Amino acid sequence: MKLYTSLESEDNNESTQPIIIEQSLEDWVMTKVTDWGDYYETNYAQKHEEYYRLWRGIWNASDKTRQAERSQIIAPALQQAVESNVAEIEEATFGRGKYFDIKDNMGDSETQDIMFLRNKLHEDFDTAKIRRDISECLINSAVFGNGIGEIVLEEINEMKPATEQVMDGAMEAVGVNVSKRTLVRMRPVLPQNFRIDPVATNIEEALGVAIDEFVGTHIVEQLQEQGVYNDMYIGTASEDFNIEPDSELTVQQDDKTRLTKYYGLVPRHLLEKELDYELEDDDKESYYIEAVVIVANEAHLLKAEPSPYMMKDRPVVAFPWDVVPSRFWGRGVCEKGYNSQKALDAELRARIDALALTVHPMLAMDATRIPRGTKPEIRAGKLLLTNGDPREIINPFNFGNVSQITFAQASALQSMVQQSTGAVDSSGVGGSINGEATAAGISMSLGAIIKRHKRTLINFQESFLIPFVSKAAWRYMQYEPELYPVSDYKFNATSTLGIVAREYEVSQLVQLLQTMGKDTPYYPIMLKSIVDNMNVSNREELISLIDKAAEPNPEAQEAQQAAQQSELAFQASQTAALTSQAQESTARAEKLKVEAQAIPLEMEIDRIKAITTNIKEGDADDREFERRLKVTDRMLKDKAMTLNQMKSQGAQQNGIPTGINPSSGADQQQLQRLAQQTNQAGGAGGGIIPS
Repeated sequence: MKLYTSLESEDNNESTQPIIIEQSLEDWVMTKVTDWGDYYETNYAQKHEEYYRLWRGIWNASDKTRQAERSQIIAPALQQAVESNVAEIEEATFGRGKYFDIKDNMGDSETQDIMFLRNKLHEDFDTAKIRRDISECLINSAVFGNGIGEIVLEEINEMKPATEQVMDGAMEAVGVNVSKRTLVRMRPVLPQNFRIDPVATNIEEALGVAIDEFVGTHIVEQLQEQGVYNDMYIGTASEDFNIEPDSELTVQQDDKTRLTKYYGLVPRHLLEKELDYELEDDDKESYYIEAVVIVANEAHLLKAEPSPYMMKDRPVVAFPWDVVPSRFWGRGVCEKGYNSQKALDAELRARIDALALTVHPMLAMDATRIPRGTKPEIRAGKLLLTNGDPREIINPFNFGNVSQITFAQASALQSMVQQSTGAVDSSGVGGSINGEATAAGISMSLGAIIKRHKRTLINFQESFLIPFVSKAAWRYMQYEPELYPVSDYKFNATSTLGIVAREYEVSQLVQLLQTMGKDTPYYPIMLKSIVDNMNVSNREELISLIDKAAEPNPEAQEAQQAAQQSELAFQASQTAALTSQAQESTARAEKLKVEAQAIPLEMEIDRIKAITTNIKEGDADDREFERRLKVTDRMLKDKAMTLNQMKSQGAQQNGIPTGINPSSGADQQQLQRLAQQTNQAGGAGGGIIPS
């Protein structure tokens, strides 16, 4: 980029040929920064000054609403609204202790690296007091509309006790070990000191951003001595610009330097010219290159280099309290309640002025009726000489009492401030979330806060907190590789809003898990989901243990298969035994059935035998008797054979064999006739049995 200028001749005032002036890198940067600063001064500077002053409660002559106004009171409505809103955002962010989480997106089984990264970041953030700096950024966002933070690297001396082992095995302190290390810090940046491309809505899409502020000259000199900045004379800063919210801070002194730090794209050829070598990168054909440029007092280039950061990101994070569409600059609490605050202040000052006139009214005096040379002064105990009745000489103006309507109006305006800002009256706010609170109480408190400030929380956590955590982790991996070893994992940072959402999901999963048995195949999956959503330090370790417990064990599988086979064999043997027992029971039942059916036949056979015995004893010479006796004996033998067959084959044949059936009526009648005839023959001394 070149600048063209036309010079005039001193002799004939004729124009000469244009002279080409090569623009330097610092000139290019300061041109951009100045233009962006003019845009801010025109559109936002005055409003931001008003918001800052009302929040601080600083009265200004421009606050007067009428010429006779004498009171200078400023109601603390906006101050209370800012503090209330910021306190609730801090409670939602830091109320759970750990205000961010990191999860591994690689999907591998190794979890130790992500656990170490999360715990180490929390430790170093506590050392760097990141929470304090974040709180200041939140206040700036509530007052001005935007919270801005610069990510800086600081070399510190880390001191740890040096110990050695003594005779009894105990450790004894012998001194201090001092080691240098890099610490990532956050520097809150006032909007008055921040410059950004006006067409951009966020830091990433802007051509560049700049931080334009006053710093102590001794700081610049120390960095020059350390070789961080170029060693050059930087002169003094001019006084024709305002980059501080307080006017008293704008007055320049000899120990202040205007330092402009630019982070963004610069022309490649200007940077290469300043470095005096050709840059090597992946995109050599690009006109712009990401760089860091630092200029002192608008003219002296202290530092210029390609972006030194591993991810080529800009070390600045910012968020709006409330988004204004298509604008970087947001809308804060003070802007929302500004009009109501001004009306409330005017009403209060008018009431106080009226009250003062009521308590100390104006007086009218007849000058012709007081002694010459008397000074008209009203004070307690003063004696005033008059010519005539004093009541006719001195007359107070009666302004009446202050109307009660003004008190109701003030209360209404106070409510308007609260409504417009979303603030909650501090008297109605319950106790904060602490270690003694129950889980249900914490969830309810956080849920109410999130519902009121959801948009602000999303802006803060998605645009500010999570990017800061990610950039800080990358810085540590780049500058502290021994403490933060670079791994092949991808991590996803989440903040309190996501943590609270996951806790609600955990409560639902726990309720569902209670309805399942431990033997359910989905039980390990549900348990893993619960642990994965919990904000615990050893989450990955627990998940790994659950996965290992769910993995199939070959030895356990073989033992389980053997047990199953043994169980099947046992069940088969039990089934066979039960079947055999059933068969035996059936056979026994059939045998009893046959035996029961054969009892009448046995009884008849015994009876016939008894009759034949009597016959033999009665008449042994009768031939007819012998013939019939043989017939009876033959019948007895046949029936006995039939009875034996019934007893031996009844269970197998499942019925009564053919022959005589004792349950049959015909057979019963035949046997009865035979017995009757035999009895008759025996009784008569020679009865005949029919053939």
